[in-house]
Formats: sequence, C-alpha cells, structure tokens
Amino acid sequence: QVYLVESGGGLVQPGGSLRLTCAAPRSITSVFNPSTFTWHRQAPGKQRELVARITARFMTDYADSVKGRFTVSRDNNRKRVYLQMNNLKPDDTGVYYCHVEGSNSWGQGTQVAVSS
Repeated sequence: QVYLVESGGGLVQPGGSLRLTCAAPRSITSVFNPSTFTWHRQAPGKQRELVARITARFMTDYADSVKGRFTVSRDNNRKRVYLQMNNLKPDDTGVYYCHVEGSNSWGQGTQVAVSS
C-alpha cells in the first residue's frame, strides 16, 4: 500500500486556478514509477467521481467536465502527482483525493471550494 498525502486545496473565485499535489513520501521507486495514479473528487451529497488519470507511461485521461481546464502530471523523481486546475467553476467544489489505481491506497483528501 502506498501512503499518499494531498495538498494545495483552498477557496478560489470562479475562473481562478489551483494546483493540487499528491505526494508519496514513503514510496520506493519500484512501486511509484509503475503505478497509475488517479484524481477523484467528491462533492457534498454526491458520489466520488474520477477526474483525471495518468499512467506509468504518462498517458492521461480526463472526465469530460474538466477537459481543457485540468492537467494531470507526475514527477517520478520527487514521487509526486499534480493536478493543475484552471478556469475553476462552482461545480468543481469538493474534496479531491489521490489514488493508486488498482489498490486500496487513498490520500486523506484536500478541500477545494469555488465561490464568489
């Protein structure tokens, strides 16, 4: 299991930007590098949904609702995964979680609130 820590959330106005970071400080290279990471979010009263995905080969995929606005990336040397979020909308509000695909490894989440 990979220990994950998210950070970077906050309150932002519509149209603003945030960059979320998912760190895996205790992970070893042989575990981190081959892993596919996903970002999920959960809005109040709603189910958790997949937002973005990045594979070991740096291939990316996004939910339709965030395409063109969000960018997922990874830095294997620093054992981090990022989610750059631009042109944020109120519907982007929720708790954002980092996850290792196919595992039970989830971070504790970071809150994002988009409001004027």
